[in-house]
Amino acid sequence: MMRFIHALSYLAYIGWAIVTGSLTIVTRLFRPGQYAQPMIVEIPLRCVTDLEVTLFASSITITPGTLVTAIAAGTSTQPPVLFVHALFEESEEAAMEGLYDMESRLLAMTRGRAPSSPPTASDEVVQEEERS
Repeated sequence: MMRFIHALSYLAYIGWAIVTGSLTIVTRLFRPGQYAQPMIVEIPLRCVTDLEVTLFASSITITPGTLVTAIAAGTSTQPPVLFVHALFEESEEAAMEGLYDMESRLLAMTRGRAPSSPPTASDEVVQEEERS
């Protein structure tokens, strides 16, 4: 039951992100001096399964202003990594914070609970144990 509620919440969140991303792009087009600040951020994932990685990459790409440019597969010692092109974020930290928020909501949907914080070195050990 909780996964169903988290799925509905995630779909509403993605819908909201699509609307606000579209509005950001449109408003930036017509405001002089507010140009895009494109950047590519590297985000180590807490997503483990192919389904989680695919859903996360698709969610990022469907949101206006962001695009997954590459996915590096995980190894026995490193988690999978996404390279995300973001247009309108103020800083790399702000972009990472938004992406980790989206990932947490996705993991709450797929696993029934959200990770408590962005990944740390100890999370990489947990992911390693889950793979084996």
